[in-house]
Formats: sequence, structure tokens, C-alpha cells
Amino acid sequence: MPSGTIKVNKPPPMPIVGPPPKSTKYKGVKHTIMVMSGKGGVGKSTVAVNMAVTLAQQGLKVGVIDADINGPDDPKMLGVDKEKVYADESGISPVDTKYGVKVISMGFLLPTEETAVVWRGALRHKAIQQFIEDVVWKDMDYVILDLPPGTGDEALSISQIVPEVEGVVIVITPQDVALLDARKAINFADQMKIKVLGVIENMSGFVCPHCGEISYIFKTGGGEKAAKDHNVPFLGRIPLSQDVVETADEGVPIVTRNEKMKEIFSEIVSKITQKTSA
Repeated sequence: MPSGTIKVNKPPPMPIVGPPPKSTKYKGVKHTIMVMSGKGGVGKSTVAVNMAVTLAQQGLKVGVIDADINGPDDPKMLGVDKEKVYADESGISPVDTKYGVKVISMGFLLPTEETAVVWRGALRHKAIQQFIEDVVWKDMDYVILDLPPGTGDEALSISQIVPEVEGVVIVITPQDVALLDARKAINFADQMKIKVLGVIENMSGFVCPHCGEISYIFKTGGGEKAAKDHNVPFLGRIPLSQDVVETADEGVPIVTRNEKMKEIFSEIVSKITQKTSA
């Protein structure tokens, strides 16, 4: 090397950072559907649970993954919140319900209902990974993934781990401001290259328990407008009624007790199953 020349070592190439590999352990499930919302308080878990029970009423084998680590409500809504999960050499067994739906949830793993889950993102990711990979989902026709509100860690983890998500169902409320949150959820699905199966407008009118008249306290049409603006299917409207609140608290899905609600969910589920591959 000539005198006075400074040798500069080339820096090593930067590693290519991409999404984690798709799971090779999530087996035995024909169709996986994500149910999500852009914000909380829209009744997403109620919709997810009743969709699952409606599918089971049609003779299909259905599972539910309650991916809301902080607010695991699905066991309560399915009447199995006092149950615990068991594991053996084959994996973790989901909890059976009397409605023909199997469910796994953080709610089964907490010592009390009041226990707060104070975890950072890495632990949340690990828990969801176990729900997907270590639970024995054997011969399921459908697994419904009930996501927490928003487009954060849990939604990202699931979209990256599950090998084939059939599509996402987005739940919103009718008012115009909900359109902002719907757009976020739809854009998330687009970025993750997940098909949007449709938008459900929940709490679309309040059914008076005395006269049966519907009052549109949250307006109406927001869900349909969001679907039209983004060129995705509109799956239907679900009214808010006192029965929905009472049955959820009792651990009884509304579609098993209210014929009108059963009819509404049956129409929604029919549209979804028509869009999923055979």
C-alpha cells in the first residue's frame, strides 16, 4: 500500500429484515377469518362470537381465537369463563362450548377475572403465536380470529404468522366519524395483502324493548358508505337491542335466543361463506 494511503474497510451488508416466516404448525383449518375494527366499543367481539355460533348452527366445525390479550371477553360471551385449558404431548386443547364452538383465550389462563395483563409487544406476540401454533385445531371448517381494536401488534402478528387468512371482516358503527376508523382497518388489510370480505354496520339503530320501533341514535349508513367508498362488500346491519346486552352477560349468544338476530347473522354469514373458497 503506498505511503500515506488510508485503508477503508467496506461495511458489511445490512441484513434484510422482513416479516417472520409463516407458521408451518397451524394445521387442520380450512378457512381462517379475521374480525377487526379500527377502534374499540363497536361490538366486534359480540359480532365475532355470534358469527362463529351461526356457522356452527349450519353443521360446520368452528373455532374462535380470542386474540385480545388485554380484554378477553369471548369466554364470558360463550358461557365458559370458568373453564381452564389443558395440554398434553399433542398440544393445547381448546375449550368446548355447548354451542358447537371451540375457543381459546387468555381469559382461561388468568388466575382471576380482575387480573390485568401488563405485557409488552414481544410477550403478546408469543401468546398469540401459541394460540395459533400450539392449540390443536383439528379438522376445523372455520376459525374466527377475534382481534383487539385497532391495527397494532396483535393484528400484525396474526397477519404475519397465519399461512392463509381467508379474509377480514371489519365491524364499525354507523356514524360518519366511524368512517375514519374503517379506512384504517381497510388500509391495514390492503398492506397485509388480506382480502376484505366485507363491512358490518353494528349498532345500526336501537330496538325499543316495548314497541319494537327502531330509533337511529347513532345515525345509519356509515358502514355501507365505507364499503362503497373502498369498493368492498357491505355485509349487513345489526341493530342494538336490550337482548344483545342481556344475553352476552348471561353467556348466551344472541343468535340462540332471538329469531330476528339469528336471521340477520345467517344472512351475513351466508355472504361470507359464498366468498370463501370451497
